[in-house]
Amino acid sequence: MSVRDTIRSMVPTALLEWNRTRKKKQQRKILEQKRAAGAVWTREKLLAALKEAGVDAERDLLVHSAMSKIGYVEGGPATVVAALQDSLHPSSTLLMPTSPVVTLQAKHELALFDVASTPSKMGAITEYFRANVASHRSAHPLEPVAAYGPRAEAYTSLHHTDSTSYGTNSPWRKHMEHEGQILYIGTTLINSGTSLHAVEDAIGHEDFKFPIYLDHRKTFNVLLQGRTLSITSTVHNPVWSNKRECDGLIPLLETKGALKHVTVGEAPALLVDAAQMKSILLEEYALRGVTMYTPQGS
Repeated sequence: MSVRDTIRSMVPTALLEWNRTRKKKQQRKILEQKRAAGAVWTREKLLAALKEAGVDAERDLLVHSAMSKIGYVEGGPATVVAALQDSLHPSSTLLMPTSPVVTLQAKHELALFDVASTPSKMGAITEYFRANVASHRSAHPLEPVAAYGPRAEAYTSLHHTDSTSYGTNSPWRKHMEHEGQILYIGTTLINSGTSLHAVEDAIGHEDFKFPIYLDHRKTFNVLLQGRTLSITSTVHNPVWSNKRECDGLIPLLETKGALKHVTVGEAPALLVDAAQMKSILLEEYALRGVTMYTPQGS
């Protein structure tokens, strides 16, 4: 979680809601002006943009997104999701993060995570995908992932059995192992760097050079297929969450060919080779101590 998210977690909920409403009104006004001027993104135009960006139809795609950054989209989130599906071959799987909260993990207080119905707080595109398209959603209460495609069940079915959100059974780790791509639409690693945590857990959080998890774990109630489960998980240490400099890794990943800057609609975007990113970061950690906390090495 970024410093901004940490600060936001300290602000009273009522004030946050007021500010969100204010921003949404401003954004709607801007988008309406774009629509009136004819600056409209259709399903076909977005598909062309995704192809030009380099989305590989034969590879699984994990998408982080900010709807407001794309511009005026005819049909809203449904159109974006449809274009993303169009960009992939039927043999590929589309994945999106669907975390039910935006607070620090240590302050996660959702009384019950209903896998089937608890909304995603990761943006309008992810919520539309979760509610209307995805065939599966993982049951981990902190970092659940929704998926659609032939590997959707394989990606999601065992996520809640891991002791962390990003372990060997998580969609985050499996997506890297399947050599998928990650697309950040209107967002960057500092806002949506969840896959970076999977790299940390691949090292082994017990052996990691910084105490990124708290010593104590938290237990959450999860409703899965009519049964209420008690899921215990590690939670991030908020002290180290405040020290993340995820975007400092972008030059390294770009130089080594794992990341490129692209555009989707009007949104600046990043397209990342997940397996290559993992390989680079593991090597750089071993050689120079590179992490999201020390992107220049230590």
